[in-house]
Amino acid sequence: MSGLKQALGLTQGIGLLSTSLLGTGVFAVPALAATVAGDNSLWAWPVLILLVFPIAIVFASLGRHYPSAGGVAHFVGLAFGPRLERVTGWLFLSVIPVGLPAALHIATGFGQALFGWHDTQLLLAQLGTLAIIWWVGARGASTSANLQVIVALLIVALIAAIWLAGGMTVSRIPFPAVNQINQPQLFAALSVMFWCFVGLEAFAHLATEFRNPMRDFPRALIIGLLLAGAVYWACTAIVLHFHAFGADRAAAASLPTIVVQLFGVNALWIACIIGYLACFASLNIYIQSFARLVWSQAQRKPASYLAQLSARQLPVNALKLVLGCCVVSSLVIYLVGINLNTLIVYANGIFIMIYLLCMLAGCRLLTGKSRLLAVPGALLCLGLLLMIGWKSLYALIVLAALWWLLPPGVASDRAQKNAG
Repeated sequence: MSGLKQALGLTQGIGLLSTSLLGTGVFAVPALAATVAGDNSLWAWPVLILLVFPIAIVFASLGRHYPSAGGVAHFVGLAFGPRLERVTGWLFLSVIPVGLPAALHIATGFGQALFGWHDTQLLLAQLGTLAIIWWVGARGASTSANLQVIVALLIVALIAAIWLAGGMTVSRIPFPAVNQINQPQLFAALSVMFWCFVGLEAFAHLATEFRNPMRDFPRALIIGLLLAGAVYWACTAIVLHFHAFGADRAAAASLPTIVVQLFGVNALWIACIIGYLACFASLNIYIQSFARLVWSQAQRKPASYLAQLSARQLPVNALKLVLGCCVVSSLVIYLVGINLNTLIVYANGIFIMIYLLCMLAGCRLLTGKSRLLAVPGALLCLGLLLMIGWKSLYALIVLAALWWLLPPGVASDRAQKNAG
């Protein structure tokens, strides 16, 4: 079996990307943005879409011309050689010990809201979530995609129901006039909101599993990006309309509070279930993407355990390894009581560094308009590294350490291309 099974269509791709971008952010980020920027946050979303659009186009173009389970690492390898390819792959994988357990904690927090779970119960819920991800992943990308299309529809339906029940109309939305926009508040909101669009790099690992990657991968990426942006904007309008934000309120509780206000206490179940599914969808695509990256990197030794595919042409062995790392990380964090907040901020720097490497690869591999868009995309990533300040040193140190520790290896471009 020469490669991963090609089973994804356009609708499935849109569902995968949109739910990956929405994830945990759809419940928390609109309230956070409203807290720091008030009505100006309504302008921040379209501005952010315009800023992210060049990056999305570059990802779409690279995925279209060079589809591979290696994702950004593959693009970087084609542009700059196998050593930086391996460094980029490990840089992405270095997020597993802190990023995924934190997302699991957020996801199972909805169980805490409903049932009052804590400590051991939350740990068991996290392990149960990983078991479900294993079950879904062992059945292929199309199963994950079909599930996440349903999740995307549920999120859109919840937002639409709130708009209708709350009597909201576009004319009642407090859009500030352009000349009245508070620029410092706008920039503060953008710094909070950018993390909603971390997910493009994970989606790139699935490009090779589209039935028609040349046609459907870029379309799914752009449409999914615009859909997620529209949902975030609509959520922000809801939060502002109901004044469900503030420094003294839990941001993630804003939408559930509004649901209870409009539909009664029993509707809290619906909000929490959809919230959990949104978190699950984001976790699922990341874990499946990590598994595909591990599998693609293992192609340097085709006979190795991690390079093998199942009878369904799935990287099940690599998925086992990634899930095992998640289990170990969750257990260590539970036993030691590690505070993840600071580590997650540092991990965000790693995501920006991966985006920057992808943009630089686009400058070298692409031609025409796509290549021109890679330049402002790279400049935006540099600006974001400067925005997070000295904490970006963590990503730079990890990058330098990986370059020093990892052996040069052998060229894997052709193997990666065949794998894709």
